[in-house]
Order: sequence, then C-alpha cells, then structure tokens
Amino acid sequence: MATNIRRVDYFHTTVRDEPGEAHKLLTLLAELGVNLVAFTAVPIGPTSTQLTLFPSDTLTLLDAAQKAALVLDGPHPALLVQGDDQMGALAEIHARLADANVNVYASSGVADGRGSYGYVVYVRPDECDRATTALGI
Repeated sequence: MATNIRRVDYFHTTVRDEPGEAHKLLTLLAELGVNLVAFTAVPIGPTSTQLTLFPSDTLTLLDAAQKAALVLDGPHPALLVQGDDQMGALAEIHARLADANVNVYASSGVADGRGSYGYVVYVRPDECDRATTALGI
C-alpha cells in the first residue's frame, strides 16, 4: 500500500466518565449510519471524557447528531495518514510539515501489526491549507 493522506474533519463531544458511555455513543452512531475512520477518548477531569469522532462523511455525522440531539464541537481539520509501516514513515510526514512551517500540535498513530499504520495529525485551521499543500493533497 502506498501512503495515502487525506484531510478529515473531527468533532468533540463530552460524556460522563462511566463504563459503557463510549459504547452507547458508538452504537447509536452505527445505528444512524455513521462510519468513523478514527476515534479517540481522553479523560478531561474526574467525571468527564472527551470523545473525538472522525467521520468518513461529515454531513452524515451532522445529520445523525441532529436526530440524536448530540452536542458536537466542530468540525475541526486534521490529516489522516495511512500507509505501509516502515522505519521513518512518520518522520517524513513531520519533515514535510516542518518545511512548510506547519505546527503539528497533536498526533496519534498505531501500527496494525500486519505491516500498515494509521496516523492522525492535528493542525490548526489557519495552517490546514499549507499542510495539505506540503503533503501533496
């Protein structure tokens, strides 16, 4: 697989930090036809968790959120990188962004154990166009 990089939108929502809360939301979104390309959950205090949703289709998520009365913060821009897991793959992405004077203010990635990886790169909205140009999107 060659490296595939695309711009994606992401949204935040906050849930109680209790067992099953992510399951409830993810099940609801699946029932409403929302396909996610990435998902993260991070605690934001003693009683709350911030869920970050990366839909394959932004309009589908927005429609589902309206139907479910789900409060979302977004959309915000990010980059989704998928490719062959090889030494230095992430360094190359960061080098291209640094050369374009784009600040990566957060990122998260994982190798799938079968030779591929996925990597989410968070960039500021005012730097998104420079980032996409630097990465040839």
